[in-house]
Amino acid sequence: MLEMANRLHGLSPAEIARYARHLSLAEVGIAGQECLKAARALVVGAGGLGSPAALYLAAAGVGTLGLVDFDFVDRSNLQRQILFGESDVGKGKLDAAIERLRETNPHVQLEPHAARVELGNVRALVEAYDLVVDGTDNFPTRYLVHDAAYFAGTPYFYGSIFRFEGQASVFAPKSAIGGPCYRCLFPEPPPPGAVPSCAEAGVIGVLPGIIGLIQANEAIKWILGLGEPLVGRLLLFDALAMRFREVAFRKSADCPLCGESPTQTDLVQYDDFCLSPALDQALEIGVAELARRLAADEPLALLDVRLPHELLLAAMPGAIAIPLHQLPGRLGELPRDRPIVALCHVGVRSLQATDLLREQGFADARSLAGGIDAWSREIDGSVPRY
Repeated sequence: MLEMANRLHGLSPAEIARYARHLSLAEVGIAGQECLKAARALVVGAGGLGSPAALYLAAAGVGTLGLVDFDFVDRSNLQRQILFGESDVGKGKLDAAIERLRETNPHVQLEPHAARVELGNVRALVEAYDLVVDGTDNFPTRYLVHDAAYFAGTPYFYGSIFRFEGQASVFAPKSAIGGPCYRCLFPEPPPPGAVPSCAEAGVIGVLPGIIGLIQANEAIKWILGLGEPLVGRLLLFDALAMRFREVAFRKSADCPLCGESPTQTDLVQYDDFCLSPALDQALEIGVAELARRLAADEPLALLDVRLPHELLLAAMPGAIAIPLHQLPGRLGELPRDRPIVALCHVGVRSLQATDLLREQGFADARSLAGGIDAWSREIDGSVPRY
């Protein structure tokens, strides 16, 4: 169990009644439930993974639950982010989550952190807790949180999802159990745009629930000192085949963090690694500027580089539709006598398209900053968001 004897508190009659099924387990009992009550867990992100993880950690009686998020509840979240309901749309995620978690278990102390995780605050956030459950949805934040947990010696409970597949593991190389770190498995973030986001690729709604519950299960096991943690094992889940499989991996001698000759000895800002220098803001046009130029009937061409199924969800009239992966072979379909504005969902793929177009002589090509999502939010609310 976690070394927290100096934090143990007795259980109230209400808590004994609430946790009766835990107390009936000889492996948990009063002592185990008191350890859960004394534990401090940080959940980073109140999204698809963080929702089920936070709910079950609270229900299990983890005494102090920190939650980090800065976003607002959107209707597109409700398909999978079970912390929220229809009445929460438009609210800050953190406020809505705290309200739901307080209703789930009033005995849990909730510590909200309304902030974006950054280089300047991640160390203090992580060091204030006994363990970190990663519910992040982007690579810069995931690598930053993991590295902060590594340097703090804090166990890190990993989960990720993509379409119909998910994975989970536990990284605690500085604990008594030891084992590899996340960077042994994935040394560096992938290149920008190499892995589509869930917003771009989609995700089946139950998948983050399954993976988030695995993360919560591993965290509870860790606190209680029970079973075999997912250390040195990557659990892979295929929702379509309804199949779990496991990949064993070891500490890497070449790991930049915990290898034989570490090349990274402190935290770094991963946004610098995950942005391509060729794709800078000089290649972008804002939605307000585009709206002004369209209203003035300026000659320009819209190029939509999203996938066909995305066009069925939301589209801009008159746009030429060429998926990004087909663009190199279909350049002849584009006009060269007027500026081109490329667009996608949130502006990542369109930046890649713009870079390609300029390399091929389309000097006036630009990318719509924020994509069709920003157009819907700021210009035309009749365009559905997804």
